Parts: sequence; C-alpha cells; structure tokens
Amino acid sequence: MLQFFEKLTNPFPAAEPTQPPKGIYAFCRHYSKGMEIPLVVMALLTALLAMLEVSLFGFMGQLVDWLVQKDPATLWQTEQDTLIRMGLLTAVGMPLLVLLHSAVLHQTLLGNYPMAIRWQAHRYLLKQSVSFYQNDFAGRIATKVMQTSLAVRETATKLLDVMVYVLVYFSTMLYLVFDADWRLVLPLLVWLSLYICLQVYFVPRLKDVASRQADARSDMTGRIVDSYTNINTIKLFSHTSREAEYARDSMSRFLDPVYEQMRLVTWLNFSVQALNYLLVFSVATMSIWLWTLQAVSVGAIAIAVSLSLRLNGMSQWIMWEVSSLFENIGTVADGITTLAQPQQVLDSPNAQPLQVSGGAIAFDKVCFQYASQGRNVLQQLDLNIKPGEKVGLVGRSGAGKSTLVNLLLRFYDLETGQIRIDGQDIRQVSQDSLRAQIAMVTQDTSLLHRTVRENILYGRPDASEAQLLAAVKAAEADQFIAELSDPRGNQGLDAQVGERGVKLSGGQRQRIAIARVLLKNAPILILDEATSALDSEVEAAIQHSLNQLMAGKTVIAIAHRLSTIAAMDRLIVLDQGAIVEQGSHQQLIAQGGIYAQLWAHQTGGFIGLD
Repeated sequence: MLQFFEKLTNPFPAAEPTQPPKGIYAFCRHYSKGMEIPLVVMALLTALLAMLEVSLFGFMGQLVDWLVQKDPATLWQTEQDTLIRMGLLTAVGMPLLVLLHSAVLHQTLLGNYPMAIRWQAHRYLLKQSVSFYQNDFAGRIATKVMQTSLAVRETATKLLDVMVYVLVYFSTMLYLVFDADWRLVLPLLVWLSLYICLQVYFVPRLKDVASRQADARSDMTGRIVDSYTNINTIKLFSHTSREAEYARDSMSRFLDPVYEQMRLVTWLNFSVQALNYLLVFSVATMSIWLWTLQAVSVGAIAIAVSLSLRLNGMSQWIMWEVSSLFENIGTVADGITTLAQPQQVLDSPNAQPLQVSGGAIAFDKVCFQYASQGRNVLQQLDLNIKPGEKVGLVGRSGAGKSTLVNLLLRFYDLETGQIRIDGQDIRQVSQDSLRAQIAMVTQDTSLLHRTVRENILYGRPDASEAQLLAAVKAAEADQFIAELSDPRGNQGLDAQVGERGVKLSGGQRQRIAIARVLLKNAPILILDEATSALDSEVEAAIQHSLNQLMAGKTVIAIAHRLSTIAAMDRLIVLDQGAIVEQGSHQQLIAQGGIYAQLWAHQTGGFIGLD
C-alpha cells in the first residue's frame, strides 16, 4: 500500500531545468513544482488532526461533568450515541488519519521532494560554464546542492505541516476554552502575546546565524574534500600538518556561529519554559477562583488545565520547529547564492545541431579577456584552417594557445569577433553538438572515478565491444589494462581507476584518454600536449595510432616539445594574443624569429625559459 504513495510524486522531473529565482519564497516555489497537491493534502490532514485532537479534550471535559452529575446506571442509555461516536473516532478514525498523513509526508514527500530538487539543481549546474567551477570548491558546490535540497523540503513541510497544526490547534483550543468561560482565555492570550514577542526577538537572529553557519559548513567541507582530492600533492610536499591547520581554520570559523546559535537557543529555551510555567500557574489559579464563584464546572476546569499542560509541552516543540524553520530558511538563502547564479554560456534560442562537412575552422577578429584579468588574451585574431589541415600552435606560456582552444570549444563566449566551423557560427549551434564534433586529448588527463570500460566508452557510449577493444589496442593500452585490478576484485576493463584516475600512472591515464578519443572518432581533433606524459618508447609506439587518428581530420595540436608537431602542415606562432609567425617548420626556422629561438633553446625536446 505504501508503494502507492511513493509513486504519487516524481523524484526525477523530465522538464528542462531553468535558472531558479533569487527570492526565498520564489526559490522554494520553483523547486516545489509537482509537489503542490501532496503538500496541500498534507496541510489539510494536519488541520483535521489538530481539530480532532482538541475536540478530544472537549469530550474529556464533558465526560468529567457526566461522571460528576449523572447516574452511573443510566449514563450508557442517555449518552450511548455520543460515547460510540467518540469511541470510533478515537480507536479507528484518528489512527487511520494519522496513517494517511504519515504516508503522504514520509512516502510521498520526504524522499522524492529533496531528490527532485537535487536532480534539477544538478542538471542546471552541469550546464554552468567552466569558470563557474574554477571559482569555487567542487566539494562546496556539492554540499550546497545537498544542504539546500533538504532545507527547501524542511521549509515547505514545516510551514504547511507544523505551522498549520499549531495555528489550527491553538485556534480550536481558544474557542473551546472561551466556550467554557471567556475569562479563562485571558491567560492564554497573554501567554500567546509574550510567546510571539520571544519568537520575533530570537528567530531572526537564529536565521541570520544559521545562514552564516551553512556558508561556513560548505567552506569547511570544500577544504576537506580539496585535501582528499589532492592527497598526492600533500604527501609529496610533506604538508599533512599544514593541511590539518588549513582545515582547522575553517572548522574554527564554523564553530563561531555554532556557539552563537547555542547561546541564543539557551536563552530562548529558558524564556519559553518560564513563560509556560507562568501559564499553568495562572490558568490553574483563575480556574479555582471561578470554581469558587460557581462560574465554571469541573469539566471546564479539566479542559482548561489539561490544555494548558498540553500547551506547555507543545511550546517546546513549537520553539524548536520554528527555530529549525528559520535555520532552514537561512540555509536556503545561502544556497541561492550558488544555485541561482545565471548560466554564462547559453545556447541561442534557435540553436541548431552543428553539421560538419569538411571541418574548416575560421577565427575572425577574435578578442577575449578573462574576467579576472584586465587585458585581452587574444586581440583581433584572424586564423583560417582548411578542412583536413593539421595545424600546430606554438608560443610561450600565456601566449593564448589554450585560450584559443577553449573558445573553439565554447567554454567561454567571445567579447567580439566570430568563430565558424564550415561557415556556421558556433554561437548559433548547440553546445552539445559542437563538442560532439570535436575530440580532445589534454596534457592533464582526468578520468572519472569509474571503470576503465566506462571511461573509454565515454567517447562513444553506443560502441560495440569489438570497437572498444580495437581502440584500446590502437592506443597501446591493452597490455597494462589486462593487468589492472581493484579492491573489489574487478579486473581489466572492469577495474575502477580511482578518483581522477589516481590509481594509474600519467602515461596510463593518457593512453586511456587516447583510446577514448580514438573511439569517439570526431572530425575535428585537438591535441594539447597529447603525448607529454608518455615515455619515448610508448610515444613512438602510439605515434602511428595518432597518425591514423589524424588522417582525414582537421587537427589543432599544442605542444611545447616542438619535435612532436614539426611535421604538421602549418605552424602558428602566438605571442601576446596575436599571430606573429606562421608557416612550415623549415620556413619558420629560416625566418629566424620566435619559433627559431624556441627551437634553438630546447633542451631535451622542451622549450627553454627565455
């Protein structure tokens, strides 16, 4: 039966995620789409349960009066219908309502609701630009997704469950007590006024400190994850103690709002408890006084005193729920700063798939600068690459080689100018189709924390086993892959490579990356120091595979080891964001310019520092 309620909401909405609004209410409303009906049903069931529970107190007061006033021998005959009705309500009706309310809350909402938020937020963040991730900890971003999804759920459910219950319960209670004697309501109204004043004073302060605490928690988590991710570097430089201090600094800053929060909670707890005891005292005193005046019955006193005692217990629960509500609102407010950022690189509204016929690439008066820099990295750059042409990019560090490639992949948008592939402006085609037509092998190969097979199939998920094995063999990776194993007993292609491929050597990671690109077989190929992590013997062994891979493709190759690109059709020399030389290896050597200097300064095949 409970599985029926689990299927009432979809934890993985199919709708394409859009930028969330930045207001707290609008943000929560945005991520509550598809959950509205269960939330309303939950609130209605909560209100009904609150009214019925208070009505039980009224019935108990009435029962006390019957026991005082009526003859035991005739009580059943005179009040039979009422007793049966209340018995069925207590023994059958309310348990069923509790079951229904619990099923809607726990089965329909508590699991699917935050998962739907995580799913939408994750898909939205996957479309953020590269610079978005360069400016923050990956662990911090992940923490924001997890914290905010739970905080949105708690905010919505507490407002519609707890607050509705409290409002309906207290309203019904006031009516019941007022019906007994209006003077008994006075202590309750005074208590309510003072209780609201306490909440007004403490809750905004708790919300503020909760927001600062959530941000500090995210930073602390981000630092810890950053240490674990770069554990090899930490060990290499013997900085275990330094990393511990780095984490301790964030932990100490996290404790500051925690201590502040706990001080507020202590004073709030004391104030509410003192107010509760004064309520019980005042209601009991007034009840006894009215009874001496014969103004109220024993049953009315029983109702007033029992409800006051009930309110005494409830007020503690309300206090924590209200505090928790505003803590969650603070966490949502903190999460908005990350999750509601606009996407910087967007597909145009009418973006079409890129159609590559030959692979011609044109850079037309391209200008670009990074937001963190005050100068143009590329300045009025013009470059035309013919279909199937093999071009090598040469230049000192910072000349703009990697920037040129990043702009071609549209990791960033141009300031001015245009980049075209076979005459199509890359800003007018979809990003996915653009990158599907470009394969790239980078110097710093990062593998997914999955199996070797999954990493290679990332280049072409629908490839057959034969195609996969052919790519592995062509990349000269079959021998070492066959020897791989992991702690779970998986071997070969099914072995896990570890986070970022940490279990493999640099050369092994590079060969898997080359196998992945071989399998992708895209018409445009980018090689960014593709063989820099390989030893000379392995490089020579797979150079033939790279030559096969480059056949019939438009190739852009970046290399500091100039011998690896000397045979390219054309070499482009960049300096300070502009093309200063171009031609074949022999032509550039003959010119005696920057390329000739770089070639002359190489030691062991690498560019010198000058």
